[in-house]
Amino acid sequence: MTQAPPLMVFTDLDGTLLDHDSYRWDAATDALDALRAVGAAVVLASSKTAAEIIPLREELGFSHWPAIVENGAGLLAASETHVGPAADYERLRTLLNKVPMGVRTGFRGFGDMTVAEVAQITGLATDAATLAKQRAFSEPGLWAGSDEGRRHFIATLAEMGVSGREGGRFLTLSFGQTKADQMATIIDEFRPGQTMALGDAPNDVEMLQTAGLGVIVANPHRPPLPPLPGEETGRIIRTDQPGPIGWNSAVLSVVERLGKDRKDNIHG
Repeated sequence: MTQAPPLMVFTDLDGTLLDHDSYRWDAATDALDALRAVGAAVVLASSKTAAEIIPLREELGFSHWPAIVENGAGLLAASETHVGPAADYERLRTLLNKVPMGVRTGFRGFGDMTVAEVAQITGLATDAATLAKQRAFSEPGLWAGSDEGRRHFIATLAEMGVSGREGGRFLTLSFGQTKADQMATIIDEFRPGQTMALGDAPNDVEMLQTAGLGVIVANPHRPPLPPLPGEETGRIIRTDQPGPIGWNSAVLSVVERLGKDRKDNIHG
């Protein structure tokens, strides 16, 4: 059994650990190195597919920890290197196609788009967009209709057992499991000493509220999250800087505090 880590960090990717425009994490290198040095766990928690997460998790050096994929609709096991069957996704698309056309017309999911279209709306390279279309649990898409139409669309799907959630860029459909649900499962398995979660979008809120410390990472490309319970006590904080720069600063401060607490316990 894997030894319980002193700290487990759950992190959103796009706009949080990854830069909104470049999708790079380089600005968080110092914090990632510091986490490795103290034996902390990093659990990627994203709307990305398992096919996208697998190479990124390996690049970051945290393949020995599980990852939360497709906004919590699925879980990628530690060291897993292949994408499982897509039965949930096929069932989801079947239900989506049963929505009356007048209600569905404002929504275009990744399954309705070509690789080139996904690349265009996400800013991903063609090979990365191909991985983004390899879905197993959920369907992100763009809504082009009215706000009232979107609410009606989401309510219609809810009657079919399908959840619609707003993320940083997309409206994502799934069978209801969230990042926080998967987070609870992972915490129960690994029993970390402390937990921390970082995110920037509405679909990160439950995860931020579940962690011992939640960090709202600034994202100038979208409206800020409203004040959350726990901010008044400092259990949830906000970064001044966006993306991986803000992520780096917040995580380094927590690792530094963790190291100080350890020294105090040794000399206490």
